Amino acid sequence: MLHLSDQVQQALQVGQAIVALESTVIAHGLPYPTNLETARRMEEIIREHDAVPATIAVLEGKIRVGLTDAELEHLATAKGIRKTSRRDLPVVVAQYEDGATTVAATATIAAWAGIEVFATGGIGGVHRDPPFDISNDLPTLASTPVAVVCSGAKAILDLRATVEWLETAGVPVIGYDTDELPAFYTRESGLPVDVCVESAHEAASIIRAGREMGLAGGTLVVVPVPVDDEMAPKRLQKAIDSALAEASARGIEGSASTPFLLRWIARETGGASLKANVSLLENNAKGAAQIAVALRDTPGTGSVKPG
Repeated sequence: MLHLSDQVQQALQVGQAIVALESTVIAHGLPYPTNLETARRMEEIIREHDAVPATIAVLEGKIRVGLTDAELEHLATAKGIRKTSRRDLPVVVAQYEDGATTVAATATIAAWAGIEVFATGGIGGVHRDPPFDISNDLPTLASTPVAVVCSGAKAILDLRATVEWLETAGVPVIGYDTDELPAFYTRESGLPVDVCVESAHEAASIIRAGREMGLAGGTLVVVPVPVDDEMAPKRLQKAIDSALAEASARGIEGSASTPFLLRWIARETGGASLKANVSLLENNAKGAAQIAVALRDTPGTGSVKPG
């Protein structure tokens, strides 16, 4: 079922650090050529920090873990690539389609492959306004043993409700050099994290402890957007309000809403949000690689699961 690249297979065999990457950001999240340039740069950053990148996608019905440059370019340029969440995987595989994997699908496949760390921009969460739409990213995080490194949930969402959902589901939120949840394009949300760490080793120790306790779910590690690329909160909120109003007027909802909203916000901010998005993606790739290496070097102490 899984088709691992030779590099990923070798890394798993020798215990090298690996970082999973999603592909929806390539096919649906960023415009061309920024999408391809960012995908390449994220893989390059991970290699620079002594880890192996494993971009995940479904190509012609095959679940691929680790892509060639030509396959990255295909995802960045081809039309009709399905946005593929966890529920879509059987359909895309059975019908031999191309699918760009979301956070939920990527985390699921990474866990199947034995990859412990996954870098992305921001997770899905609880959408604003009733009826509440809850991204499958959240229940997947609650049940999948992968550490997801991101800049919080996307700013278009209800961040407080998203944090409360994570708390209820037992997903720990680790702030990497931050004591509050980043709001994707901005560094602060006013919402506290469960614990703040100052190093990849600290984060890895918490992740490893959870694994040894036999806890089934994942861990969210949040990293703020670099300060030089942070957006002004008032300017951002004006763009978000405009995007939400336009999506409502057009009847855009479900899986189509996030790509539309991000494109609209990029237009309304004159590209500032796109710059912030690329910056945080690259920074999260760096943080994820550091954590993956620290996990590799963090010795286990044996199971501490009660009983």
